[in-house]
Amino acid sequence: MTEGVEWALHASLNLAWVTDGQAVPAATLAAFYELPPAYLNKQLQALTRAGILTSTPGPRGGFRLARPPEEITLLDVVVAIEGTEEAFRCTEILRQGPGGEPDIDYRKSCVISQTMRQAELGWRQELAMRSLADIKATVERMWPATPARTRHHFATLRG
Repeated sequence: MTEGVEWALHASLNLAWVTDGQAVPAATLAAFYELPPAYLNKQLQALTRAGILTSTPGPRGGFRLARPPEEITLLDVVVAIEGTEEAFRCTEILRQGPGGEPDIDYRKSCVISQTMRQAELGWRQELAMRSLADIKATVERMWPATPARTRHHFATLRG
């Protein structure tokens, strides 16, 4: 996965703590972690296209969650950033090897291909079962000051 997934997950989590309903500009979200604003903005736009965030244009504009954190899974964010393609792509190299058969679908018969697909299914299922609200609750339990500190930091960055 690209670093954009990490950035998108953290930005979404931080937006979950914005309680005043205000949109947070991409530059403010980027400054929070000293990220390149243009690159983070691409990730935020991908989240917007996926219906995870909403975007408001203008000087008071920015981003906010489009739906409650309970309705946003970690897999939603990963798919918004990385797309739906499988991480492992079997190119059927067995076909070119000794004894390879041109009429066999090696994506279905290759043990390596099947093992990689099972592993991917496992991590996708795990991410689909975890919501942004789950992560939010865990962080709040472990570091209770984080939500208020995040809101204060955003207010300071907004000026």
